[in-house]
Amino acid sequence: MVLSNITVPLLGLVDAAVIGHLEHSWYLGGVALGSTMISVTFWLLGFLRMSTTGLTAQSFGAQDNRQLALVFLQGTLMALSFALVFLLLHSVIADLVFSLSSASEDVKYYGHQYFSIRAWSAPASLLNFVLLGWLLGTQNAKAPMWMVIITNVVNIALDVLFVIGFGWKVEGAALASVLADYSGCAFGLWCVWRTWSHCKLPAIRSLLSDVASDIGRFVKLNRDIFLRSLCLQATFSFMTFQGAAFGDDIVAANAVLMSFLMIISYGMDGFAYAMEAMVGKAIGAKSRTALTESLLATFFWSVIICSGLTLVFMVWGSNLIGLITTIPNVQQQASVFLPWLVAMPLVSMWCFLFDGIFIGATKGRDMRNSMFVATCSFFTIFYITSGMGNHALWLAMLSFMGMRGFGLAMIFLHQWRSKTFLEA
Repeated sequence: MVLSNITVPLLGLVDAAVIGHLEHSWYLGGVALGSTMISVTFWLLGFLRMSTTGLTAQSFGAQDNRQLALVFLQGTLMALSFALVFLLLHSVIADLVFSLSSASEDVKYYGHQYFSIRAWSAPASLLNFVLLGWLLGTQNAKAPMWMVIITNVVNIALDVLFVIGFGWKVEGAALASVLADYSGCAFGLWCVWRTWSHCKLPAIRSLLSDVASDIGRFVKLNRDIFLRSLCLQATFSFMTFQGAAFGDDIVAANAVLMSFLMIISYGMDGFAYAMEAMVGKAIGAKSRTALTESLLATFFWSVIICSGLTLVFMVWGSNLIGLITTIPNVQQQASVFLPWLVAMPLVSMWCFLFDGIFIGATKGRDMRNSMFVATCSFFTIFYITSGMGNHALWLAMLSFMGMRGFGLAMIFLHQWRSKTFLEA
């Protein structure tokens, strides 16, 4: 899951690298703004993957094949419903958000262009959440790995072809991502069909009358994770839009550094995904021993990986920036704020690990409450230190990551000592 997840931010990184070598910074700023809006929208619906993973893993651990199949159908129905609503409203959403942005007209123009094209990937993108979550919940890490890798390889190849080969600039980068999402979705559906046949799950026709049954737990879990995701996206969106207020070069520099932060996040999410699957299975089987073994092994390897990432950004950070953009002003600004990124891996690793633990345990309320506290700390710290400019944004982000991990750790320790954590 680390290997597959680490390729996800490569989409944004390749977009940034290809667009960052064009002649003006507003192309890169536009892609950053448009892709942030898409990420916000889709990540807000990321509960589709999280809830699917936790519920699937618990059904798998309990060896309940009927419930295993129902979770997939419920998730699919919900994903396609959200996609339809988004496609109907995406133009209104774009007009509203860009009217509120303080970015330059050039950045807003190309951001709007990128968003309008990427919006059409919604059905595939949202269904991919369910496919990834269900496959991972069945303890199959290879299928999600190839699904994500195929998506990203197609995107990278089409990025180079459309932007550099055909000269389509921002439109080419957006179209490449759309086609890549549908490629990954097709492969994911094939993987689900194979798993369905191998596990001899009930025929879909026989389940249609039961899809609405027990959906209350699914909806409640999704509600809590949605509110948690809403807080998360509020902070990341604020990073981009507040950075835009500092100027085109700052928003472009932040786009480069946020691409690196996404590498950290998605790499660590690989451990979180593993935790979700293993913790969910252990809870379904009511095995405290299996849960303990999973926790210890994952914590150990997380420290090793994050120490390595810190070293990479400390030693080669400036060189990595140079690979992404050749615009001198953007390179200079990104280097100024690079130290915040160096500190990020070891501070943020805890929030990703505990996210995985609580998703696997389907404890959405605890995740929601701790995220709310962390979000309040983000905005409080930014406004207290706002005189520091863009440094205040990065200080707030570092503190936000730390508070997310600290809050969940306190809740986990309390439930572990009181022996209530295995109660899903």
